[in-house]
Amino acid sequence: MLILLLGIIFLHISALVLLFVSTTVSVWTTGTMGTSDLWLNCSTDSIHCDGASTGVWIQVVQALMILSIIFSFLSLLLFFCQLFTLPKGGRFIPTGIFQILASLFVMSGAIIYTLMHPDWVSDEYSFGYAYILAWVAFPLALISGLIYAVLRKRE
Repeated sequence: MLILLLGIIFLHISALVLLFVSTTVSVWTTGTMGTSDLWLNCSTDSIHCDGASTGVWIQVVQALMILSIIFSFLSLLLFFCQLFTLPKGGRFIPTGIFQILASLFVMSGAIIYTLMHPDWVSDEYSFGYAYILAWVAFPLALISGLIYAVLRKRE
């Protein structure tokens, strides 16, 4: 049982780290002229970085990614609280719901970014590793949320 709990915690923390890195790192798109992310657009020929587009869609992606981090972190805290207070045989349903919501938030943010990317960035740019990390964090968060939802507490 201890190995199972450690595995679930490792899965959760790795999803949380991926969410944090993908939200903060400046490589959602990359190309020969520079990089851009949810917050800044930087070019390789200058040190100056401009703020991200003021379009409504980029603000929605920013909000969804931040919400995914918040819900994943709250899910981890809730798991530790339930681990010590939940009666024997109880399920970790609230923890699972929070983690599944976090996965849905990151999926929604990545889908919006994917759909709006061609209108915002020229063809010489491609998706960067932070964008890919967001997509990798989605199934990890979803799987850990589903595991929490079916997990029962044992003595």
